[in-house]
Amino acid sequence: MLGADLLRGAGYLARGMKLIFRPGLRRYAMLPILINSVIFLGLVATAVDLFSQLVETWVPTADGAWWGTVRALLWLIFAIGVGLTTFFTFTIVANLLGAPFNGLLAEAVEIRLRSATAVPGMSLRQVLMEIPRTLRNECRKIAYFLIWALPLLVLFVIPGLNIAAPLVWALFLAWMLAVEYLDYPMGNHRHDLRSVRAWLKTRRSLALGFGATVLGATLLPGINLIVMPAAVAGATALWVDAGVDASTPAKVNSELGVKS
Repeated sequence: MLGADLLRGAGYLARGMKLIFRPGLRRYAMLPILINSVIFLGLVATAVDLFSQLVETWVPTADGAWWGTVRALLWLIFAIGVGLTTFFTFTIVANLLGAPFNGLLAEAVEIRLRSATAVPGMSLRQVLMEIPRTLRNECRKIAYFLIWALPLLVLFVIPGLNIAAPLVWALFLAWMLAVEYLDYPMGNHRHDLRSVRAWLKTRRSLALGFGATVLGATLLPGINLIVMPAAVAGATALWVDAGVDASTPAKVNSELGVKS
């Protein structure tokens, strides 16, 4: 049963990837990716320009194999640094910038899955109205992450326990990603972060299977560009599959012992 739930949870990311390319849903998925990509390209271009000026200022322009090698080595280090920075921050920044769109995407996917009817159009007013709520939620999730991440990182420096630290850290990240993306469909039904966590604890294997797959996908260049909307859509499908009764905050909170 445990293995079956892990596999079933893992399958929701692939289902989400199929959903975001359906007519009517593509606009919700692609717009935040486009905005994020433009911002990152602008930052990278600015960094390249500034670094080029720095090299021109500090590295002699005289001919010679030595200075040419120094220049090449500096540019190689710079390229690796920019690549790693972009790789590890793209998903984080995408979640912050895409948060207002993610709630709308979750709503559109849920409408499509529940009724198979056309999804509503996306307006600038809707996006702007979502910004305060979604940013508050993102800040709460970051705070929750830090509260648990800091003690867990200590495991890496404790002899004996540091052997298990990578596995514990991976499980924690998988759990956090499940919380991150289930918050969007559940937040549309007025669930707070505490309720989201309580609901997922009753489906821990599903959550870890889903989160682990999302974590793995974020490490794949190219695929990580569409992980965010695919994970939102997949999390919404997981939520919808749980049943209509689960969409009532009072009922969920009552069953889990969470005070409203």
